[in-house]
Amino acid sequence: MTDKKIVRVAVIDMNNQFPNQGLRGILGVLSTFEKNHGLTLQASVFDLRAKHELPGTDFDIYISSGGPGSPFDGEGEEWERVFFRLLDELEDYNSLNPVKKHVFLICHSFQMACRKYNVGLVTKRKSNSFGIFPVTLTEKGEQDLLYAGLKNPFYAVDSRDWQVIDNSEDSSSVSPATVLAIEKERPHIDLERCMMSVRFSPHMVGTQFHPEADPVRMKAYLMEKEKKEAIITAHGEEKYQDMMDSLENPEHIYLTQTHILPNFLAAAISGL
Repeated sequence: MTDKKIVRVAVIDMNNQFPNQGLRGILGVLSTFEKNHGLTLQASVFDLRAKHELPGTDFDIYISSGGPGSPFDGEGEEWERVFFRLLDELEDYNSLNPVKKHVFLICHSFQMACRKYNVGLVTKRKSNSFGIFPVTLTEKGEQDLLYAGLKNPFYAVDSRDWQVIDNSEDSSSVSPATVLAIEKERPHIDLERCMMSVRFSPHMVGTQFHPEADPVRMKAYLMEKEKKEAIITAHGEEKYQDMMDSLENPEHIYLTQTHILPNFLAAAISGL
């Protein structure tokens, strides 16, 4: 795929030391891709929110994780300022150099980027979204290489209290970003379908959902007594069983995990 033997990947941890499966999932995808393609992906993790660690612009690829809390938690904080500055520096670099640096933003990072680039309106949901749901590709999304090999709709893990909705009627919302996917259709609910994936630029893309979710590890995690009881208490027995059944379906999370981030990595590495 490339003559470059070592590809440096910066993984920005937005979890604020909150225990979850996201970071492990990202590193797992990188490890599998490395083995499948005979490459060396040298991944370095930067704990941004808790330790204010941040990579420089000397990496080849950047992946920024999801995390807990509000996407407005960083307003006025130094860690958010330096994160946004890094995105600006990467965009500046790409505008001046033929070899591009690619960026993937997940969940919390995605919502922050939507704020930064004035894409849609970032707002609190009426209720928490938690589970495995169908995601619908837009016409542009069906044409984007990021989603090559997936059905429309495809399934993804969703866990959030916030969302990004379209505010195209607001004249202050001016952005060249392209919406690639939107929320599942809910004909019985009179609410707008939120944005689930946006390409902010040719080399920066993000998802509201979690493409890194590993169905095997996630199932084991959800079977832990404490986690199972917490989900049932918060969302009910039916929701819990629905998630477990979906994790068993090879057409659901497995396809998402083995296509989206690998497609992103393949595109990013092909240009190195």
